[in-house]
Amino acid sequence: MNTKIEFPGGSKTRVNKAGVNFRSGNGTLDDFIAIEEWRAAHKAVLNTFQASLRNRTRGTSIVVAQRHKRRNTILNKLIRFPKMELARMDDVAGCRLIFESIEELNLFRKKFHKAKFKHRRRNDLDKYDYIKNPKNTGYRGIHDVYSYDVNSSEGKKYKGLQVEIQYRTLIQYAWATAVEVVGFVTESQPKFQEGDHRYENGMAL
Repeated sequence: MNTKIEFPGGSKTRVNKAGVNFRSGNGTLDDFIAIEEWRAAHKAVLNTFQASLRNRTRGTSIVVAQRHKRRNTILNKLIRFPKMELARMDDVAGCRLIFESIEELNLFRKKFHKAKFKHRRRNDLDKYDYIKNPKNTGYRGIHDVYSYDVNSSEGKKYKGLQVEIQYRTLIQYAWATAVEVVGFVTESQPKFQEGDHRYENGMAL
């Protein structure tokens, strides 16, 4: 007998509806539970990718880190992007790779794109290449988005969840950390182009 595997949070439609309700200020307890179940499910995806990346970087100077987006950050992003559907948010789970040079970064990324697994890269090669095309804020780095897919019965319930892989050099990582610190110690958020634009302009320079 086949048992239907339920998408975390109930269904993509249910998760999207919960996102819409919270964006409008009408979120209920059921909406909160749906979002939290969907958010929590990304931990399994995150663990799979960070384990794979740590294995592939063993014996190198490449630093591997991971980040699970906080609930408030998710809700704030929904407000900043009014047309975004919550179930399509692709950076709830994130792995970060930090390299000593751009040459090392490009070489590793090229090899990782040839990795033999079922997870599918969803973006074109240059779509999120912010080294070739830096953001207006000055941000530089490269992102890839993968859709999770495995054969195991345990992993099937996570199929379709997404993880973002970030590639940065040490200098790019230091810059991004500085922007985060500005957000913590001031009332401005240059990362999101919010608040006193002098911070934003200074970091861009």
